[in-house]
Amino acid sequence: METLAIFFSLTAAISTYAFWFYLLSRKLTGLKVYPFVGSLPILIKNRKRLHDWIASNLRATGGSATYQTTTIALPYLATKQGFYTVTCHPKNIEHILRTRFENYPKGPTWQKAFHDLLGQGIFNSDGETWLIQRKTAALEFTTRTLRQAMARWVNRTIKNRLWRILDQAAEQNFPVDLQDLLLRLTFDNICGLTFGKDPETLSPELPENPFSIAFDTATEATLQRLLYPGFLWRLEKIFGIGAEKRLKKSLEVVESYMDGAIEARKESPSDDLLSRFMKKRDVDGNLFPSAVLQRIALNFVLAGRDTSSVALSWFFWLVMSHPCVEQKIVDEISTVLKETRGSNVKKWIEEPLEFDEADKLIYLKAALAETLRLYPSVPEDFKYVVSDDVLPDGTFVPAGSTVTYSIYSVGRMKTIWGEDCLEFKPERWLSAEGDRFEPPKDGYKFVAFNAGPRTCLGKDLAYLQMKSAASAVLLRYRLSLVPGHRVEQKMSLTLFMKHGLRVFLHPRNLAA
Repeated sequence: METLAIFFSLTAAISTYAFWFYLLSRKLTGLKVYPFVGSLPILIKNRKRLHDWIASNLRATGGSATYQTTTIALPYLATKQGFYTVTCHPKNIEHILRTRFENYPKGPTWQKAFHDLLGQGIFNSDGETWLIQRKTAALEFTTRTLRQAMARWVNRTIKNRLWRILDQAAEQNFPVDLQDLLLRLTFDNICGLTFGKDPETLSPELPENPFSIAFDTATEATLQRLLYPGFLWRLEKIFGIGAEKRLKKSLEVVESYMDGAIEARKESPSDDLLSRFMKKRDVDGNLFPSAVLQRIALNFVLAGRDTSSVALSWFFWLVMSHPCVEQKIVDEISTVLKETRGSNVKKWIEEPLEFDEADKLIYLKAALAETLRLYPSVPEDFKYVVSDDVLPDGTFVPAGSTVTYSIYSVGRMKTIWGEDCLEFKPERWLSAEGDRFEPPKDGYKFVAFNAGPRTCLGKDLAYLQMKSAASAVLLRYRLSLVPGHRVEQKMSLTLFMKHGLRVFLHPRNLAA
């Protein structure tokens, strides 16, 4: 009897689950789901081509550009932690980033994963904590002195370091990993701008800097927290093993370095961001303590390093395969420098571009924007759903679930960017006369710099830094890819090239 009762109980449970799963699978509009594990097997299978896979899934939806799936096919969890709404529809993105901004914060999963590295810094906080940092930073990013400080750091790094390394490589005809050099350049620049301390990672010897290595290790270990269930990384943290052990050790190095930077700025304030935040007050009217200042500074370093260098890497790769675009960029730079420095070509390459000269490079900005359309530095972003909501396209999103908006996919949708959406065409960013940079009228077709209240404050400075670095390389050299070198995407929150960008440099002959 007891065996029979167990049998009937199991049969009832399985039947109930099967009926529930049938109803769930009918409600979902995206990937095929399996009992208990949902779409997780398909996700794992496509993890090495995640961004293109998501884009193909969204294209398969037709004009809706939205689908829903779950990675935990269990009652309650299937519509909460495991439920994902994936979209690249501009109206949905606007709804998430602007219209219902308060309903789509970073959320607890993201904040807990990044807390040890970023604390309650601007890129890992919501509500009042985020707002006061945002207002403070917004005031500083509009000042002329910050722009001048950025120009000083960028031009010094290009002239004294980047050019020397590239000149030596060209003379000896050996290849360089341009992505690595650009990462070092932007890291030195953002550290100088943020807390006035130059780690000098971009030097002819390409040294291993303890702070840079620790920062990279901490970032990688933090990203792993997002890839696995929360209980796994918490167990690793409790027992001090695996990625959590590396994270703890690297954070000790990072915090020690930052302590030194803060103490130096207390003794001798400058025009860097850290010095500016040291004068500001928090929600309660108190000066920010050193621990908070550390995290504020690290937030800006994380945001300012990878995004610009990754965008430049994809830019140079695209330009190499589009010689007509390259020639138009070089011609535009030459025209501007002829106006500002005269007809002597030697004077064009004696000094890096001043930011006022870079401002005039309209076609170059269009080429950089077109690069970011196709290869956004942050290809996917995630938001937590606070309360039940309905997106503009009619999709219902339940509270406690996650919304993923695919920035990478937006640029690859014919319904959004036209039949030629996969082509690299800087001209699509120019006015009919070709003399003005014109972003799309629907601003949510292009969110590489985020949008709404969280729009990137450093957007203009990022464009200026990228213009300066691009001009510094293209005005002196033609680039060619090392034969056999494979350019592939690295599956990360930032769109790195998996194997770097190995190129040969060929001196360019300029004509006045």
